Amino acid sequence: MRKYVRPFLFSGIAAALLSGCIQQKTQSNVYPVQEGFVDAQGMLIYYTSIGNGKPLVIVHGGPGASHDYFLPYLLPLARSHRIVFIDERGSGKSEKLEDPSGYTVEAMVEDVESVRTALDLGKIDLLGHSYGGVLAQAYALKYQENLEHLILCSTFHSTKAMNEVFRRMLEKMAPELRSRIQKMESAGLYGHGREFEKNRYTEDYMIAAWGEGYFPYLYQNHPDPNYNPASAGNMSWDLYRAMWGSSGEYVIDGNLASVEYAGKLGTLKVPTLITAGDNDECSPALAHEMNGLIPGSKLVILPRSGHMTFVDQPETFIKTVDDFLLK
Repeated sequence: MRKYVRPFLFSGIAAALLSGCIQQKTQSNVYPVQEGFVDAQGMLIYYTSIGNGKPLVIVHGGPGASHDYFLPYLLPLARSHRIVFIDERGSGKSEKLEDPSGYTVEAMVEDVESVRTALDLGKIDLLGHSYGGVLAQAYALKYQENLEHLILCSTFHSTKAMNEVFRRMLEKMAPELRSRIQKMESAGLYGHGREFEKNRYTEDYMIAAWGEGYFPYLYQNHPDPNYNPASAGNMSWDLYRAMWGSSGEYVIDGNLASVEYAGKLGTLKVPTLITAGDNDECSPALAHEMNGLIPGSKLVILPRSGHMTFVDQPETFIKTVDDFLLK
């Protein structure tokens, strides 16, 4: 004989509670995306944020790239943080200047601070990669009271030291490649080709410098099969020339030449993590120097990694950052 079970009728309160539980469960698996622009010192700065947790602001390299190259690699951080990506002034979707002299580290520090205050983020964790690490250091040196943690990834604290890394990089090149690069640099890197090509590097130089020259220092464990040095030329060239300079990839002689933080890093009290790849474009020797200069800082050198450590060693990179931020 089949037992008849009478349906249970929920009261309005019980149904509402169940609905709330289901909604809460669904929301725990959903990571909201918010994007917009902050008017910072008369510049519209683009940001996009993912997740609900404590804010982790992330600034990109280049200078003159955008936040896009972090995706999808840094997305797992959204499980424990509200990650806020910024496109720096003149980069990505942010407003561009008519006068490139306004592209400075100091101005970008104020842009980051404007985003922090406009979004009411309170104290933040700040991660900078490559040039973004330079920007993060400059921000910390001025506004460390607004930081909970500082993460410096594959970056440099001294342009003089970085230029010495480039000099040694050139020395190690195959003679034919070094000669080809130097010949193009001697001829001048701008103003060549068709009209639409004259305000950027030639494709031959991009391939030689960013491809043949840099590629071994960009990737080791997981080389990106979609990497195309000519595509890397889709960037803010007036910004790049103002900050990096016009002499080529193996010397920084733009306004970034003023970056010399060795004598200041000892004033940082914020907990700091420094990461680099063991075959990084920004030599791990620079990371060791910063580690010695920043009191109490933690250093992690990722094995079989170039400049793009979060591509070469994604799980280790995410765990390293999460463990540092969540302890």
